Amino acid sequence: MKTWKKVLIGVGAALMLGIIVAVTVYQSRKNLVTVQTGKVQKQNLASVVSASGEIKPKTYANIGANAMGRIVKLHVKEGDRVKKGQLLAQLENVQSLADVNATRASVQAAQTDAVAADAALNTSLADLNRAKSDAVHAKLDWDRAQGLYNAALIAKQDYDVKKAAWESADAGLAQAEAKVAQARAQKDSADKRITQNQANLTRFTDVLQKTTYEAPFDGVITNLPVREGETVVMGIQNSPGSTLMTIADMSVITSEVKVDETDIVNVHLGQPADVTIDAIPHKVFHGVVSEIGDNAIVRSTGVATSQATSTSEEAKDFKVVVTLTDPPAELRPGLSSTAKITTATRSSVLSIPIQALTVRTQADLVPKDKDKDAGKGNNNVQAASAPAEAAKQKEEVQGVFAIRNKKALFVPVDTGISGTTDIEVTKGLQEGDEVITGSYKVLRTLKPGTSVKIDNSTPKKEDEGS
Repeated sequence: MKTWKKVLIGVGAALMLGIIVAVTVYQSRKNLVTVQTGKVQKQNLASVVSASGEIKPKTYANIGANAMGRIVKLHVKEGDRVKKGQLLAQLENVQSLADVNATRASVQAAQTDAVAADAALNTSLADLNRAKSDAVHAKLDWDRAQGLYNAALIAKQDYDVKKAAWESADAGLAQAEAKVAQARAQKDSADKRITQNQANLTRFTDVLQKTTYEAPFDGVITNLPVREGETVVMGIQNSPGSTLMTIADMSVITSEVKVDETDIVNVHLGQPADVTIDAIPHKVFHGVVSEIGDNAIVRSTGVATSQATSTSEEAKDFKVVVTLTDPPAELRPGLSSTAKITTATRSSVLSIPIQALTVRTQADLVPKDKDKDAGKGNNNVQAASAPAEAAKQKEEVQGVFAIRNKKALFVPVDTGISGTTDIEVTKGLQEGDEVITGSYKVLRTLKPGTSVKIDNSTPKKEDEGS
């Protein structure tokens, strides 16, 4: 055989061998899935609930109008610091002051009348005592005259005189008793007039005091919507009255935030929180949860469910108050804030990236050949257990795909608290295990037992968005 024929045969054999190898490699990679992975490792985790709201002082008061009138003097301006009892504003009080003065004069007049009534009562009592004495003396004279007249020792005229004197004294006694009763009634009436006028004085004094406004506590004037010369009115029924100003105690500052209803069960009093304020960027303030609302608030309306007139399926929030432990002096009420509340912490626990978690049904975990084998059983038994088996097949199992011999093995896991990017694993994995973390498209469709290729380089944007 010629040399060129031998070379040609060798080249053909080599080409055939290359084709066989290429086909074999292609077939081996045909079902290969490229994945990203992460390691199961121990680390410290903190579960955080984030909520937004605004800065508010713990103690503040809206000073509302207690009377209708014109503002004649404002003694403060917005931003002023005031002390408890300090005069804040003065309304026009000409009429109320006149009412107080007139009623005070009426009280004094009633007190004078009471003194006169008391003196008249004392005079009547003295007259009564004198009338009693005269009546006793006249009764004795008449009794003596009766004895003498029966003994014929005095004339009938003298007897009649003594009798008339006793009857006159007895009538004088009754008159004196009536005058005493009248004087007592006048004394009681005078006392009642004093009480009545004092009550009126108290009422008019209260009306007068409501034209003067004092600071209820030490604080800062944070809102002053009125001006001197304006007329303010008090609220009636469903109509709110005028607000003169708002005073806030800025010594204790809070961040009042709204926590989603799905997170509120994990929030408790005393939990630490980090608060950021939009107006003071790149700075974190510390605080603790000091108050948790009991009533849900409808997110779209801001109205508590207890005050709503109809039921709603809208999302709801709960009010949570975080008291700042290190508030800056430049804080003002109403500034937007965000609180990150630490609801739980774990030290040195097994954790995996949150995106590694996935859910599969029982049907997804059963190999297809086993499904076929199960279908070859007794038809009657299969029909009887069909509903229960169907329900079982639909049960969802939480787990991760772990790398075992370059294949994806679904491993059910139990989880604990969730951090920002990682989640605690309490059962199912060991430290150092490698789990599939992406891409999302792969995790969504990955089947147990699939051969995988690890590529932890930066994933393509189209994969991330899929």
